[in-house]
Amino acid sequence: MSISPIITFKAGICDVDQSSRPYKASPQPTPGYIYLYSEDELIHFCWRPRDAPLHEPQLDLVMIPTDGHFVPYDIKEKEPSAPKINGRIFALKFSSSSQRHLFWLQSKPQSPSGDKSWFSPRDLKIGEIVDRLLQGEEDIDVNAELRSVSGGGDNRRDQDDDEPMEDIEGHGDPNDQHEGGTGGAGPGATGGDIRQEGEEAREGGADGARAASSAAPDAAAAVRNFLASLGGGDGSSSNQQAQGKLYPLLNDLLEPPVTIPMIEAASEEYVDNLLGFLPPTVIVLSQQGSDTDFIGEPSGESVQAAREAMSLDQKRSLLKKVLRSPQFTQSLASLTIAIRDGGLPTIAEALKIKVENGGLLRGGAMPLGGGEAVEAFVEGVKRTVQEEKK
Repeated sequence: MSISPIITFKAGICDVDQSSRPYKASPQPTPGYIYLYSEDELIHFCWRPRDAPLHEPQLDLVMIPTDGHFVPYDIKEKEPSAPKINGRIFALKFSSSSQRHLFWLQSKPQSPSGDKSWFSPRDLKIGEIVDRLLQGEEDIDVNAELRSVSGGGDNRRDQDDDEPMEDIEGHGDPNDQHEGGTGGAGPGATGGDIRQEGEEAREGGADGARAASSAAPDAAAAVRNFLASLGGGDGSSSNQQAQGKLYPLLNDLLEPPVTIPMIEAASEEYVDNLLGFLPPTVIVLSQQGSDTDFIGEPSGESVQAAREAMSLDQKRSLLKKVLRSPQFTQSLASLTIAIRDGGLPTIAEALKIKVENGGLLRGGAMPLGGGEAVEAFVEGVKRTVQEEKK
């Protein structure tokens, strides 16, 4: 498996405590890297501990272009009376959901006054590059972009030294640093200096490969977690059949012009059945508003109450919104990749889809791969529906 990051930089994950307001965010002390790479024209936003392999990120988000934004986080803009932040925080936000991920920069701050919350031109440039990548911009010369703000000189590596940090909202003693902190790997370790990593990524020029992950983004979580639970193929068949039959992706087959008319003509019973496949949070938010905050999943009673309060038109409107959402497209793309990479037999069995020869190659025990596997899945869905109608 070959992954060629477009950009890599030192950062840690933040935990968010929603038990009180304003929310308290605390940095995990684990030294880590944020890195982005491209696969199948989609950007992977990843985070991994520095001692983890490049192809085993703890967080791997497949980003739909324009859906995500990577922006500096300033609590003062939201809570004027909040304590001062003593770290440089970036928020990964989504246009299609209220989910947020917070990360703190682990490189040495460059403030002349020693203000740990001050974003240097270099910090802001890193955030700008990431945000532009999330918007779908291509051919960004990361090396040149960073040189334009780094100022050169012999202090380049010093600027990327680690910096311990306490609670984001200043609840800890700013002089009390984590023991061990964010040390560990220095510029010469895996990942190295941010400018060197950007240069290597641009010189490599290779397409990134799909990385396995235990994490899942937003509304696509249900599909990705489901596929992970199936224990599908390890992708070994995809290389053998890479030159096989071409077949459309599932997200190409189920575009809004195809799915929306189906919802408009569906009976109330069928609409209610489809609602049962949506994440409970989506149903409740549709009635309570997108500004509602949840800690964990909503209760079964609140989900049932939300469904009963919805008219048929509201139910149809919600389903149409889901079918048009980037998350639905992303979920279909993830499912397609899993089928193409050898997961057809287990996926078909779990969904009770009758695929020809059990999704295996004729006369063998190897699963179908590539376009042939996707075609077999689609034909199996047709066959299963036809048999159920009889």
